[in-house]
Amino acid sequence: MANPLFARKPLALLLEEMKGENRLRRVLGPVQLTALGVGAIIGTGIFVLTGVAAHDNTGPALMLSFVVSGLACIFAALCYAEFASMVPIAGSAYTYAYATLGELFAWIIGWDLVLEYGVGSATVAHGWSHYFQDFIGIFGFHLPAALTNAPFDFVNGHFVRTTSTIDLPAIVITAIITWILVRGIKESASFNAGMVIVKLAVVFFVIVVGAFYVNPANWHPFAPYGYAGISFFGHTLFGQTNAGGQPIGMLSGAAIIFFAYIGFDAVSTQAEEAKRPNRDVPIGIVASLIICTVLYIAVSAILTGMVPYNQIDINAPVSAAFQHVGLTWAQLLISIGALTGITSVLLVMMLSQPRVMLAMARDGLLPRSFFAAIHERFQTPWKSTILTGCFVALAAGLLPLRLLAELVNIGTLLAFVIVCAAVLIMRRTDPDAERPFRIWGAPVTPILGILICLLLMFSLPVENWLRLVVWLAIGFLIYFGYGRKHSVMHNYTAAELSRSGASLAGATRVEPPGPGK
Repeated sequence: MANPLFARKPLALLLEEMKGENRLRRVLGPVQLTALGVGAIIGTGIFVLTGVAAHDNTGPALMLSFVVSGLACIFAALCYAEFASMVPIAGSAYTYAYATLGELFAWIIGWDLVLEYGVGSATVAHGWSHYFQDFIGIFGFHLPAALTNAPFDFVNGHFVRTTSTIDLPAIVITAIITWILVRGIKESASFNAGMVIVKLAVVFFVIVVGAFYVNPANWHPFAPYGYAGISFFGHTLFGQTNAGGQPIGMLSGAAIIFFAYIGFDAVSTQAEEAKRPNRDVPIGIVASLIICTVLYIAVSAILTGMVPYNQIDINAPVSAAFQHVGLTWAQLLISIGALTGITSVLLVMMLSQPRVMLAMARDGLLPRSFFAAIHERFQTPWKSTILTGCFVALAAGLLPLRLLAELVNIGTLLAFVIVCAAVLIMRRTDPDAERPFRIWGAPVTPILGILICLLLMFSLPVENWLRLVVWLAIGFLIYFGYGRKHSVMHNYTAAELSRSGASLAGATRVEPPGPGK
């Protein structure tokens, strides 16, 4: 380890650490993991972001936007699945980067995942609030205007003051989910499975019933903003721009609705709680992504066929679409499905962030006494779960939906780029390591994943790059101020690594644990 900043954590050491004490409880099977993936994916993407993207960026071409985003996710999902089968412990892409690219890159992606799951949860809570208000409005109840939204919005690159002071429903649902997550992973998974059943039933209802009210004329023009929308650090290369100078079009829409897909990688953060992680985690990742991609394309076709794209309600697009065609009775059912679906997304995303911070704390990059603390009774990372809940509640109550969604997208895309690159590096540096799941078509598959994710990153407004740089700069201050000094890997000697059996060549000889307690 000539340069400690790029010290890699050997696979055998990672697997050896799984046998230690203070581990998470292995209770999840392939069906539960797939349900967690579906629970994280289907929700805000269908019930909220479809309206924003179709109205502002794509029109009916939203269907193709989902195809492009789905392709990027398919390639990244296969890379995640390979790593999850090799290193079935908490940490997701952070752990994979540590084993392949070194500690500094592991910190970057770990800090990036905090952005993805933390800010992403706030985005989801914001969407939940709008549907909750739509739901109680059916019965004639309305919250005071000051408690219904964030105090400002973000439109065409500019902040606009709203009539509200704070988004109270978003804060309340965040508090409830935090309490459930502290109680335990099995309880959380069971609660999520029930919500997944409800929201899938509502999604199928939207597709089947909505198909009878599709007006093909609403699909013309199919791409009113064009098929492009590619920019490079704020300079539009191909396609149109909006009043704020930001790119619009099918590819630009793909970058925005990319947020709808980020749930599948949350499955990998539960690898340490899977009964047979080498098999079950890849199944959960790939199955949940395929199911949700098909449903997304179908719902976007129905939505843009029922309502002209420029009349879509950006806050509650699906229930408003049924109201638009006179099916007011369906508004109640859809609102219930939307609330259920978005709640499950919020649960899985808030479930994921503490487990990433748990992995970072075990490596000494965050304070172990707080972030690696496991509740004696519930066997959950309870302190970091509560901290996550406080962060999400503040962001959801005070920041606008558009700003949050775009910030999450660029962070997630960066994580996917690093994971795809890590697969290429690991195939070269450790070709003999055991890979229970191997991606198909390597090295073409990870390279395509990198290229498509970069294309979508460059399609986002330049402000997102600036925010990402600021976020990473804050992360570097924490790493160099605390993490580097307390890193466990920095305190390992070559002799200690040898005694632990932590050589990459020995990685194939270390078996993962059984189901455990």
